[in-house]
Amino acid sequence: MAEETTKPTQEETAAPAAKTETASAPAEKAAPARSAARPRPTARRQNRVRRAKVCQFCVEKTDYIDYKKPELLLPYISPYGKMLSRRRTGVCAKHQRRLAVAIKRARFLALLPYTAEHIRRYGS
Repeated sequence: MAEETTKPTQEETAAPAAKTETASAPAEKAAPARSAARPRPTARRQNRVRRAKVCQFCVEKTDYIDYKKPELLLPYISPYGKMLSRRRTGVCAKHQRRLAVAIKRARFLALLPYTAEHIRRYGS
């Protein structure tokens, strides 16, 4: 008994592919709904390209951050008197360490405040 081998027709080969497409469609509908607390990202946020921040001290080739110049240190302090992070200022690790020492020395000599004025007056 010899079995005959026949080539499958186009309809037979296309049928399994159609089944997989319809099977995946309900899976997309069954996806969990987005949390109301986290808003959907807008097109403006998605298209924004982050530019790498460059350390201002490296650009100017500064070796020493002078603690006696509060006008140089003020951009690196928040309105509440806290030191800003490297992520926010774009300062490299080496200069962030030196900047922290300079800010602490300036605070000790009362050239910079430890806290914001409204916190000192009225409390937190």
